[in-house]
Amino acid sequence: MCDRLMAPCRRETTFNATELLSRRSRGFRDAGTIIRHNMRVLRALLLQDNRVFMKVWSKTSKSTIMYENGKIYFENYQNCYNCVHSEPQVLYRLPKRSKLEKFEDALLCQSPLDKTLSSPSDHKPSLLALTANNWLYRLSAETGEELQRVYLSPNHKFRYLGWDVSQEMFYVKSVQNKETSLERQAGITQNTVMHLAIFHVFPLQVVGILEINKKVFGNGVTDVVLSQGVLVLSYSNKSVKLYSFEHIIQRYLAEKLTLGKQSSLLGGKTVGDVPFGIPVNIQITDCPPVLFEVSCSNNSIQIGGYPWHYIYTPPHKNHKGTHHICSLKDSTMATNGIQNMSCCSLESDGIFFHPDDSGRIIHVGPTNINVLKILGELNSGLPSKVVEDYSMATHRNNTPTSQVTVTSSGRTVKRRFHQLDDDPDQETFRMVEYEDELDLLAVVVTNGEEGEGRAHIRLHDNQNGKLLRTVDLVEPWDETYRHELFFDKDTIVHVEQKNTNFCCHVYKLCCQ
Repeated sequence: MCDRLMAPCRRETTFNATELLSRRSRGFRDAGTIIRHNMRVLRALLLQDNRVFMKVWSKTSKSTIMYENGKIYFENYQNCYNCVHSEPQVLYRLPKRSKLEKFEDALLCQSPLDKTLSSPSDHKPSLLALTANNWLYRLSAETGEELQRVYLSPNHKFRYLGWDVSQEMFYVKSVQNKETSLERQAGITQNTVMHLAIFHVFPLQVVGILEINKKVFGNGVTDVVLSQGVLVLSYSNKSVKLYSFEHIIQRYLAEKLTLGKQSSLLGGKTVGDVPFGIPVNIQITDCPPVLFEVSCSNNSIQIGGYPWHYIYTPPHKNHKGTHHICSLKDSTMATNGIQNMSCCSLESDGIFFHPDDSGRIIHVGPTNINVLKILGELNSGLPSKVVEDYSMATHRNNTPTSQVTVTSSGRTVKRRFHQLDDDPDQETFRMVEYEDELDLLAVVVTNGEEGEGRAHIRLHDNQNGKLLRTVDLVEPWDETYRHELFFDKDTIVHVEQKNTNFCCHVYKLCCQ
């Protein structure tokens, strides 16, 4: 049993926004609380009746539009707009790149405040960008200036970037090697499935490159990701296997590499330089121990909660539409662990662990949103229990729609299908976003009763689900197209796709 340090008793004091700002200007600061005070002030302002979200800016593009941490990226990350002002302004424009040098993928990288790094540029936000010709660039997120670049490999085609946030690592994934028809006819077996390059950030350091090989991991590997220090492999037979990345490094690391230094695996050539790149220094010769294995629909499994649990849908037809919540320790099903919205809709319901690290679960359907929590003790012999924390529901006219209509000529027409739960003509939940600094849930609700799809955003208290205010979106919402919504403090960004075009709409908090 660990001892717990008790903080001295502190009297609860309530300050309004003016008092908080006054105290800050006079230097009254409690360590670690100033940012929380600022967010409390902003949340109070946001919920005032005389404050509204107004549409201040729109822009269209032929290519995908990305939003990340107050910045909007256009033209495949070539043009960047800053959202901190009353309306977005150009932050930088990069020179036009050739098809060979185009960005395939990118990640925004921000260093933690509690670390002292050797280079001043390492403290500044940067954009990690992967090019079509296998270069990894680190660009300044504020100016677009090139800070660092690494050549990955002349032999493997890398295309995707992904985060392992908890380990302060990211990975670069290659395309899959697929056997050609000529290879199959000649009886040539392609054992290499793909390659993974792993890097530490803060500062940028290479961990190494590993090969996913059929001889080691078996046939049928379809995908691989790195998450929470675990290598996750998906298979065509719908199984998912987890391996310890720490164990893999300890056992199979042939040589520790340093960018800009020589490597014996390259015959004394420099790591990260063209044309040699980075060698395969994590050489897995036999299959590592499997930490966990489960068969699931769409190779989709989520791990979280406290104690650790996982959510999955068994790959059997009779389990379609259900979500099973089980203990990661022994795969015991939690009491009330099968969640089923029983909805009839084009879009399936979604379920995920709450991003606020509370261990709760958010289950989103077309008519209901359930926030669930897991009750259980770490070393208890009893199964955990899933209970509802709170729920939200749409406001619908519950009068059943007649299945028989009569035309003007008197002919009787009978409907062949019942109305779907996510029919555009009814009020429907579409997505949920969490604003961590304001502790608010932004719920997108659509309603097409007036003939044209419209959407509004309901802001709910994250702790109890109470509806605090509603924000109407000005532009129509066509559910046949793809939509994304971002809620970032005083800014709401709506990105929609219309045919081959993309459009970005920005709303800012204003005084009415």
